[in-house]
Amino acid sequence: MIPLKDNIPRIRVPLVVWTIFFLNAAVFVGELFLTERGQALLFNLHGAVPLRFTSPELALAMGYPRGAWSTAVTYMFLHGGWMHFLLNMWVFWVFADNVEDALGHRRFALFYLLSGLAALALHVAFNADSRMPVVGASGAIAGVMGGYFRLFPHARVIVLIPIIFIPWIVEVPATLFLGLWFIIQVWSGLSETGAGVDGQSVAWWAHAGGFAFGMFLVSVLSKRDCRYCYLPESRAYRRE
Repeated sequence: MIPLKDNIPRIRVPLVVWTIFFLNAAVFVGELFLTERGQALLFNLHGAVPLRFTSPELALAMGYPRGAWSTAVTYMFLHGGWMHFLLNMWVFWVFADNVEDALGHRRFALFYLLSGLAALALHVAFNADSRMPVVGASGAIAGVMGGYFRLFPHARVIVLIPIIFIPWIVEVPATLFLGLWFIIQVWSGLSETGAGVDGQSVAWWAHAGGFAFGMFLVSVLSKRDCRYCYLPESRAYRRE
């Protein structure tokens, strides 16, 4: 299922969402000018390689440079192709504006960054010896999805279900769509656990970890004076 839009109105201009979107787009455009070898070098140097965190001396002996910790941030802005980039940015656009509405600009920026870090942490925990670089915003975006799940329990989402040549467009509860998505990530992660070093082509645990952490963190960062006063789905909503 691919989400097309939700029914929660946007209240504020999503400045942080736009900034993150354009940063990702700018980096991706830069990637398009690289050769295949240049892109591989970029991913290995600035993508997040689990081995560089768990065994830095071994990674150094294998030719990786020092300074892996910066890649915990830079990996979020790299993408491995058009579909990877477009799908991530589309899902981000559908859900992130409302979460930024609820948290405010600065808290949302912190929320996004911490969700990406938490997503990477769980991926590294399950793939400690992997030399495959992790790239993409999907872990941080999973955090946004988890935050949306927590903040907007009554929201509905229009989704595209591609069934062979007859695509279905249906409206479903956001909790159903997001809940199923989370279950699929956990199930897929469990199915591929033990597949061997570099055995996972998709960072399932990064997705699951980002989602779960986002659900938790959004409760911490939500404004405490009147939690639902700041949610667009609430009739009590008021502008700051």
